[in-house]
Amino acid sequence: MNRTEPPPPQHRRLAAAPGRPEKRLAGIAVSPGVAIGPVFGAAEPEPEILRHRVAAADAPAEGARLEAAVAQSRKQLMKLRARVGALPEDSQVELAPLIDAYLAMLGNSRLLRGARRRIAEGLQAAEAAVLAEAAAIAAAITGQAGRDAAAEDRAGLRRRADEIHEIARRLVRNLTRAPFQSFAALPPGAVLICESLRPADAALLDPARLAGVAAEEGGADGHTAVMLRALGVPAVLGVPGLMGAMRPGDVAVVDGGAGTVVLNPSPPRLAAARRAVTAFARERRRFAGLRRLPAETLDGIAVELAANLELPVELPLIQQAGAQGIGLLRSEFLFMNREGLPDEDAQAEAYRAVVEAMAGAPVTIRVLDWGGEKEIEALAAAGLVPELADTNPALGLRGIRLLLRETELFETQLAAILRAGAAGPVRVMLPMVTTLAEVRAAREIYERVGRRLRRRGLRLAEKLPPLGIMIETPGAALSADALALEADFFAIGTNDLTAYTLAVDRGESDVAALYDPLHPAVLRLVQFSVEAALRMHRPVSVCGEMAGDPRLTRLLLGLGLRSFSMNAAALPRVKQAVRGLRIEECVRFARRVMEQADPAAIAALVAEA
Repeated sequence: MNRTEPPPPQHRRLAAAPGRPEKRLAGIAVSPGVAIGPVFGAAEPEPEILRHRVAAADAPAEGARLEAAVAQSRKQLMKLRARVGALPEDSQVELAPLIDAYLAMLGNSRLLRGARRRIAEGLQAAEAAVLAEAAAIAAAITGQAGRDAAAEDRAGLRRRADEIHEIARRLVRNLTRAPFQSFAALPPGAVLICESLRPADAALLDPARLAGVAAEEGGADGHTAVMLRALGVPAVLGVPGLMGAMRPGDVAVVDGGAGTVVLNPSPPRLAAARRAVTAFARERRRFAGLRRLPAETLDGIAVELAANLELPVELPLIQQAGAQGIGLLRSEFLFMNREGLPDEDAQAEAYRAVVEAMAGAPVTIRVLDWGGEKEIEALAAAGLVPELADTNPALGLRGIRLLLRETELFETQLAAILRAGAAGPVRVMLPMVTTLAEVRAAREIYERVGRRLRRRGLRLAEKLPPLGIMIETPGAALSADALALEADFFAIGTNDLTAYTLAVDRGESDVAALYDPLHPAVLRLVQFSVEAALRMHRPVSVCGEMAGDPRLTRLLLGLGLRSFSMNAAALPRVKQAVRGLRIEECVRFARRVMEQADPAAIAALVAEA
C-alpha cells in the first residue's frame, strides 16, 4: 500500500488572519510545488543616485569611487562563492558559473569601459554612469532585435541582460553604501515575499527552512528561476502588486505550478492546498522512480528522451531528469559576455566539460547560430557581423550562412568540438540549412579540419562524429529527401519551423495567436521530414517545444519520431506519456490528425486524446 507523508506540522496550525479577506494574485509559474506558510516580507531600500553632472575637476575622484566599488564587489562575490559550498550540490553547480560570469564582468568589460567613459567624458556621477551604461547595453540586447528572436533565443538574451543589471545593481549599492536585501530573520517554514530576487540572493536561502518564494519581478527563464528549481523551492515570480497586497501576519499559499499566490486563504482553500502539498510529494516520488525506468511504449518500442542545454549551469537539472543525452547544446553561450572570440582551446575545454558530465551519453552540439537578432559583441568587434541588426534579422545573415562566409570562425569551432569528442560521443549539428550545397560545403570544411587535427597528432575519435542538420525552415523540410543524402541526421526545430511556415512571430502581440505548431502546414512539413529521414535510414529527432508537450507525444510517435529533445523539466511527464502508449494506437491517431485541414479540429483531437 502506498503511504503519503503528512504535511509539515506548521501547515496544520496555520490559519488566515481574522478579518482579512482572501486575495488571489497571478504571476509566472517558475518552480513547481505548493507551499503554505506565514509571509516574510524582504525589502531592499532604494539607493540615492546622483543624476547631476560633476565638475571636470571631480571626474578623477568619481573614477576612483567606481574602482573602489569594483574592488568591493569582487570581494563580495568571492566571499559568496566560498559560501556556495554549503548549498546542495545541484545548486553549487548552478551558481558557481554564474558568479564566475559576474566576476568576469568586473574585469575589462563593456559595462565598465562605458561607465568610465561616461564619467571622464560625460562628467556623470559614478552611480549614474553605471546605470546608464547598463541600461544601454540591456536595451541593445533585448530591444527590437531581441523581440525578433526565436523564443529560446529570447530567453538567453533576457538572461544576459539580467546579468548586466545585477552587476550594475551591486556596483551602485557599493557606491552608495546602501544595504543589500537580508534574509537573516527569515523564520522556518515561511514564504518569502519580495519585490525581486537575484540569483546571488537565492544563494543565501536555505531550502530546508524555506517553504516557498513569491516576487513581483522575474520570469521563468532567468538565472533566479533556474536556481529556485535547482533548490526545489516552490516559486512564483512576476506577480504584480504583491508587495502592496501583503501585510505582516498574513498566511500565503504559493502554487509554483499554477503560478498563483493566495494571501489569507479561506479554510476550503487552505485544505485544498494541504492536499496539493501531499499530492505533489507523491508525484515527485513517482517521477523519481521514472528516472530509473526505460522510456519505452507498452508494446516495447524504445524512445530516446534527451534534453536541450542552453547554459552549462542547467546540467544538474538534466542529470536529475534522467535524460539519455543532450539533443541540442546551443553553443552561443560561449560567445556571449566577452570582448574577444573564444579560441580553440577555450571552446574545446567548455565542450569537453559538458561531454564528461554526461558520462557516455551522447551530446549533440549545434554550431554557432548567430543571427541579426542575437547581439554578440565579440563577433561585431572582430568585424564578422554588422553592429546593428538587419532590417529583418530572421531572413538575413544567420546560422550556416555566416559560418560558410567566415570559415576561420567555423573551423575553430569544429576543431574544438572534434577535440572534445575524444572524451565521449558527440554529434555536430548545422543550423538554418536551406540548401544541399550548404551541407556539402560544410562537410568539406569539417573533413578538412579533421585531417588537420590528425596531422597535429591530436587524439580524436576513430571516426569523425556524425554531421547533421536542423530542419527549421520550409525550404529544408520540403527538400529533406535530398538533404538526407548528405546529412547524417536530422533534428526538427519546430519553433522556428512554425514561425517561418506561418510568417508569425509569437513575440509580436498582434499576431501571436496565429502561432500554432498544430497548423496542418507545419505538421505536414514535420511528416515529410520524418518520412524522408526514415527512407534513407537517417536518425531524426524533434527538439522544439512540441517535443516537451506530453499532449503531443502520441501524435509525434504516430508520425514516426522515436527521439525527442526538450527542456529537462518536461522530460518526466513525456516519459510517463510514452510508457502509457502503444505505437499502433499512435499511428492510427496520427492518421486521423493528418486528415484534418482545420487547426481547431486538430486541437480538439489532441485535447480528447
